[in-house]
Amino acid sequence: MSLLSSKSDIQQFQNLALLAHQVVEGFISGLHKSPFHGFSAEFAEHKSYNSGESTRFIDWKLFAKTEKLYTKRFEEETNLRCHLVLDASSSMHYPSMGKLSLDKLNKIEFSVLGCAALMHMAKKQRDAVGLSIYGAKIHQHTRDKSSERHHQQLLQYLSDALVPTPVADRTQTAQYLNQLAQQLPKRSLVVVFSDMLQNAPDSQAIFDALQHLKFKNHQVILMHVYDGVSEVSFDFDQRPRKFKDVETGQVVQVYPHQIKQAYNQSITEYFKAIELTCAQYKIQYVPADINMGFAPVFTRFLVARQKFA
Repeated sequence: MSLLSSKSDIQQFQNLALLAHQVVEGFISGLHKSPFHGFSAEFAEHKSYNSGESTRFIDWKLFAKTEKLYTKRFEEETNLRCHLVLDASSSMHYPSMGKLSLDKLNKIEFSVLGCAALMHMAKKQRDAVGLSIYGAKIHQHTRDKSSERHHQQLLQYLSDALVPTPVADRTQTAQYLNQLAQQLPKRSLVVVFSDMLQNAPDSQAIFDALQHLKFKNHQVILMHVYDGVSEVSFDFDQRPRKFKDVETGQVVQVYPHQIKQAYNQSITEYFKAIELTCAQYKIQYVPADINMGFAPVFTRFLVARQKFA
């Protein structure tokens, strides 16, 4: 059964927080045999006791259950800094959806909920989180903080990003990432949600910008968001179709079956180039098909966080 009845449901940040909690808990419940078994609300409120530390804050009730020493973690303590970057350009609002459900999201909805879920995880770990949203311009840019008030504000910004712009919004990914590399003051885990749809000359500029982030000693994860059915497999019937570039307004009419083979080859080569370039620059590449759920996104984030902390 759908958890959402209309677009307005997910556009309320209170419901976005609830959805984020649900998808995270659903993911974690499936990890009982994995290395992430310890990721729970109970242990997120504690840290391992180190010899020589004061015994004042040892949680003896938890010791009775686990036979391990943990001390209580305080609100102001922060493990690391995580900065989420959301591409909110016009192409991210594809495909158009009617009623929403967690198993039927478009690219921007998938990315917004993914960001909210990672925020939920980071909050449990007392991480400081920041958010940047961009399209043709920078829509939002916040500092990394860990307060509850800041968390609620980020949820509101994410909800606002679900509303499509009234005019075509061309992506300025490279320009923005270069600015971000200069603005982030400390070593951070930077997670980028983008469909990576650019004009050909812009592709290398994007990777140069991602490399700029790496040069500034940030750990970078690229969540490459796409619709595997229509954007990769190009699964359309044989009727003539009009395809519109949502960022330029250009329209072409074609018979999909006539160009499918060439299209598949082209998109496969482009995706492979993205993956290889990320490997070359030591950027973690995560293919995030909106039809395949959030497991790849969450797993890579948790692995990266373990290594980064």
